[in-house]
Amino acid sequence: MPHPARALALAIAAALIFSAAPPAEAAKKKANRPAAAQTRPAAKPKAKPRARPAAPARKPLVRQLSTADQLNRVYDEYWDASMRLNPLQATFQGDGSHNDQLPNILSAAWRQQSHDFTTEWLGKVEKIGPAGLTGQDLLSYQIFVRDAQMSLAAEKYPSWQMPISQYYNLGSIMAILGSGSGAQPFNTAADYDAWSRRSLGIPPLFDQAIANMREGMKAGVVQPRDLMEKVLPQLDAVIKPTAEESIFWAPVRNMPDDLPEADKARITAEYKRMIELRIMPAYRALRGFIATEYLPATRTSDGLSALPNGQAWYAQAILQTTASSLTPQQIHEQGEQRVAALQDQISKVLKDNRIRGSQQKVLRNMRSDRDFQFATPQALLGRYTQLQQQVAARLPTQLDTLPKAKLDIRAVEPDRIGSAAAVSYQPPLPDGMRPGTLYINTGGLPSRRSWAAPMQYLHEAVPGHHVQLGLQQELDKLPRFRRLGGDVAFVEGWGLYAESLGDALGVYDDPYAKVAYLQAALTRSARMVAETGVHAQGWSKKQAVDYLVKTADLPAEDAAAEVERFMALPGQTLANGLGELKMLELRDAVQSAQGAGFDPRRFHAEVLRDGSMPLDILDAKIKRWMAVPATP
Repeated sequence: MPHPARALALAIAAALIFSAAPPAEAAKKKANRPAAAQTRPAAKPKAKPRARPAAPARKPLVRQLSTADQLNRVYDEYWDASMRLNPLQATFQGDGSHNDQLPNILSAAWRQQSHDFTTEWLGKVEKIGPAGLTGQDLLSYQIFVRDAQMSLAAEKYPSWQMPISQYYNLGSIMAILGSGSGAQPFNTAADYDAWSRRSLGIPPLFDQAIANMREGMKAGVVQPRDLMEKVLPQLDAVIKPTAEESIFWAPVRNMPDDLPEADKARITAEYKRMIELRIMPAYRALRGFIATEYLPATRTSDGLSALPNGQAWYAQAILQTTASSLTPQQIHEQGEQRVAALQDQISKVLKDNRIRGSQQKVLRNMRSDRDFQFATPQALLGRYTQLQQQVAARLPTQLDTLPKAKLDIRAVEPDRIGSAAAVSYQPPLPDGMRPGTLYINTGGLPSRRSWAAPMQYLHEAVPGHHVQLGLQQELDKLPRFRRLGGDVAFVEGWGLYAESLGDALGVYDDPYAKVAYLQAALTRSARMVAETGVHAQGWSKKQAVDYLVKTADLPAEDAAAEVERFMALPGQTLANGLGELKMLELRDAVQSAQGAGFDPRRFHAEVLRDGSMPLDILDAKIKRWMAVPATP
């Protein structure tokens, strides 16, 4: 599962992916060299001077570059330009050169600037064109053009009129940045000054959010009430009467010891004024507007289809997040078919292993029986170390290319136990200074179930995220928009696909581990059915919750949280599920075409070797690969 701060970064990056000022054009050099014939005698007075091939018109340097080199230069200029216009994105990418800036990313002027930027850079890339490109160069071109076109297509839908929900709350994003627990650094006096200057942008940004929501109220484009009711407690948790009680005071409380005393005193006084006179009033104004004006205007419907042009809006959201050309109805039916198939598979596992009781009873027993608990934190960590060894023994049958970075297994630090996921993965640093790390949360030990460990290890570690992200990191010649980005449907799709390899890797020999995997896959498919039901078929939130409770045996509270998430973020649930299904579909297609000659190692290497990409581009890439006969 992604870290919360990383999830916020992805949310912002999704909104800001294309924007910036044009790069400086390469200077065109004129070939006006002095004519040497004028300074030395001519052999024949009436003879025409000899032509000098190099003199008449030296071509600009860019014309001497290959198509791929020209495009890579444009990609590099594009990335630098996008960081200038998107300082928040730069911060989340670890680029600190714009940490003091917070443009009004909700304003009409910024939206126009973003549109102009996208159009301009798409035009630059398409002018060069894809002629002669192969391999990674062709993929980079296709990904850049596709993402830019999707960004432009999304502009016709007024998502800017619904800028806040409990899953995308500007108040929460600013609080994470300003608390020192996010990407904003607080290590030097200059860092503290940068945040103080950046915070100047909070009041106008919040005012713009209010103005945009008012326009949405007039146009009938408003959030469901259930989503906005959850925003008020989030804002209340930030709003405090004094600076010292505020989350924004944490950087002052945790000032580095090596800061000069004069700087400490100055920063302390400045931050007190900043928090009490600038930041808190902005939060109170936003909270007051939502509570008194916006909540009464929110809608009782739950899906995008209830909004103006909502069906087309949802279809665009699916295309943008999943790169799938399937209609919502097709996805809905595909999800229902997969749910039924997985229910049959679970029944077969129970029957083959003589496990008595209905599926529902077995699942509830798995959640409550103490036989599936770990006795100690050390036993929990030991199980993941055992899985690491177990998977490594059989991995050569499935993968013959692994990242250079090692994988460490560690317990979550004590101060993160309350907020960290049960299992999470942190990629290695490119310089080899830090290995990939699989973090195991040893808190809440009774909730950590032994049957969950195999699929979690496969997903987060090997052959899941550690392998895919580690190999991608080694592609150091990729343009930065690819190397520092990532397609969620591909990344999470591969993690989920990795879970399906548990039989081949010998970790589903325990029938309860196999049932756990099948039930998790069933739940994902049920979420796809529920999401398309809400957004495209007029389901209410209650219908979707009831469906998940009945079909996936989710507790009602968990089912409600799932439904609210995809109400706020249409398409997100589908990205993960369709990513997994696309990889299973491609594997089946390759296996069918190659028959007895099918080698899963070659298929997996081809999926992974170029890094993440939209699913439609992956599909075309694998089909090109299939068309080339395998070398002995």
